[in-house]
Amino acid sequence: MNKMMSNKRIIALYMLPALLMLGAMIYIPIALTAYYGLHNWNGIQAMEFIGLTNYIELLGDRAFWSSAFHSLLLAVFSCLSLVVYLAVSLVLASKIKGANVLRKIYLIPMLLSSVAIAQLWLKVYHPSNGLINLFLEQLGVVNTPEWLSNTDLVLFSIFLPILWQYAGFYILIYYAALKGVPKEVEEAATIDGASSRQIALRIKVPLITEVLKVTVVLAVVGSLKYFDLIYVMTGGGPNGASEVMASYMYRIAFKSFDFGYASAVSFFLLLICLTATWIIRRLTASSEQTQYS
Repeated sequence: MNKMMSNKRIIALYMLPALLMLGAMIYIPIALTAYYGLHNWNGIQAMEFIGLTNYIELLGDRAFWSSAFHSLLLAVFSCLSLVVYLAVSLVLASKIKGANVLRKIYLIPMLLSSVAIAQLWLKVYHPSNGLINLFLEQLGVVNTPEWLSNTDLVLFSIFLPILWQYAGFYILIYYAALKGVPKEVEEAATIDGASSRQIALRIKVPLITEVLKVTVVLAVVGSLKYFDLIYVMTGGGPNGASEVMASYMYRIAFKSFDFGYASAVSFFLLLICLTATWIIRRLTASSEQTQYS
């Protein structure tokens, strides 16, 4: 067996199916997307090669950069929400009553589709009989806001259900990581007189640093390419106030039927996600990782 696995041809043969599948499902579509971005194409008629025109136009497209800013804001709020998720996980990982029930409650949003969550929050934000405005009316507020029609409120109104949707996902990751912390370390710290807060912040959190780095990357990249719930709730409106890069790409492709320009937007979105991932990895890399990278 060792002789067989030392044969480079055998290793290449074993890797070939995975490489073919990876190329067919990831790299070839990426290359085709970049290629389509070099054309003027409505998705039906013959493509017209126009070179880098779409990409150059994209650099000066204010609507795209506005949507990119909205996606960036979502990424920032997602990273900030990770602190809340971590705090909840620390509480759940401690010995408190009802922790099992709370974990199941936090996982409920993960069981629902994005469309179902969008419909649920559309009812919550309804201007006349929505849960939030009914509560505000009980407090004496006369002119209750129209959460999804106000250009100043719509973006942050959408952020809330998105963060709620993925709360259970990140809490579950952090909870599993915290449960993996050796009990011996906690017991030693307790014997040395460390409080529960000190154990959580100075022992548990540093020991799951690698997990924290992964969740930051997931939160940022996921926010930059987020689409479905925003599209169902507002479609990017009103007047583009809740437009993100993915919804802008969809609108250009399937409403304006400009698949060439939409492909350029899609490829640029990929480059932004890769750049964000690289920056995060560099910023969170340890000194040893930086030395050998």
